[in-house]
Amino acid sequence: MLLIAFAWITLLLLGGGIALDRTLTGLVTRNFDDQLTNMQTAMVAAAEIGPDGEVFFNRPLGDQRFLEPNSGLYWQISGQGHDDFPSRSLWDRTLKLKGDHFDKAPHIYDSEQFDGEGLRVIERSIILPGSNTLWQFAVAANRGELDAQIRRIRSILLWSFAVLGIGLAAMASLQTWYGLGPLRRVRRAIAGMREGGKQRVDEPLPLEVQPLVQEINGLLEHSERQAEEARTHAGNLAHALKTPLTVVMNAATAKADDLADTVIREAAVMRRQVDHHLARARAVGRRAIGLSRSSVWESAEAVERAVVRLYPAVRFDMDGNRDAQVAIERQDLDEILGNLIENAAKYGGGSVFITIDAAPTDPKFCDIWIEDDGMGIPEDARERLFTRGARLDTGKPGTGLGLAIVRDVAELYGGSVQIAESEDLGGLLVNLRLPRAAVGK
Repeated sequence: MLLIAFAWITLLLLGGGIALDRTLTGLVTRNFDDQLTNMQTAMVAAAEIGPDGEVFFNRPLGDQRFLEPNSGLYWQISGQGHDDFPSRSLWDRTLKLKGDHFDKAPHIYDSEQFDGEGLRVIERSIILPGSNTLWQFAVAANRGELDAQIRRIRSILLWSFAVLGIGLAAMASLQTWYGLGPLRRVRRAIAGMREGGKQRVDEPLPLEVQPLVQEINGLLEHSERQAEEARTHAGNLAHALKTPLTVVMNAATAKADDLADTVIREAAVMRRQVDHHLARARAVGRRAIGLSRSSVWESAEAVERAVVRLYPAVRFDMDGNRDAQVAIERQDLDEILGNLIENAAKYGGGSVFITIDAAPTDPKFCDIWIEDDGMGIPEDARERLFTRGARLDTGKPGTGLGLAIVRDVAELYGGSVQIAESEDLGGLLVNLRLPRAAVGK
């Protein structure tokens, strides 16, 4: 910010200084030239042709410097075939004029014809009454006074713009330092959280940085929530493994005859628990990456092909929106639909119907319905299905973790799972709601 401010200040002051320098020096030069023009006009007005055909003045010119030798102000009248008529101030010198051209208007130029004395010369061609000669009327003045005025102007401009530039740079620095003060306060607040154990940035800050503070507090809250979830699931895993380990330890201590069977059985239980928590941990990691996008129809078709091999007698029907996209990783979507469709095929009566986003009611969520024609589940027992290890039908193989994984993974992505009774098939209806993928991702 400061570098940009300094660059702009320098550029603008430089441009403004050059423009002002040209304007002021032009004004001073024009004023100097106007004085020479007035003197030349006075010469022309006083000039006459004498009886001998030479030029003379019918009245003296007003400026005394024309009479002082080497005064720095000179005049001269020249005509072809006539002697030059110079001012006394020229003394033994002569202005070198070009008599081979006609200057109807005053012609002004700089000349270095006198050593050490730069001249500003104005010429004009005049034909006087009573003469056919083209006379060159010239007035010359030493540029020293003009150059001195220009130097004074440029010195004033240089110092003025330098002071102005330093003042603007100081003001920009102060403004930047003051404007970024809230960010320094935010930094100190964050340092205080790390050193003093504060949980949030609660210091009153200007409105301009409040969005930043809110995002920081939101990030802290999210991190705390993730840490709490990690602690909770670590505790759940430890608790889930504690009972099988105790059983194995007791069987080994008692040297039970069925020790091998006990170890295999309890190891399978522990493996299921570990698989569940690993699946959830993978879902958390993939969710953190963001920008997930999966086709529900493609995932459901892939799961259906796999489940048909396990349950060839079950009839599967699928309908709805083939273009539905959800903001969830494909692997997690396959795992969710796999659990739900397999459960419908396993516990249903032979028919499974899948409906994908048939009648969207919420632009933010995609609804997926999975129905079967089984015996259904009493309303008071439905919530227990989402408890890890809960199984209502123990006559068929299973782990009791499928719906628990489904709910955990769906909720990680901001979705939900609801269970109801199917009005069309009479069995169980599972409503899976997942966040819809944003258009254009």
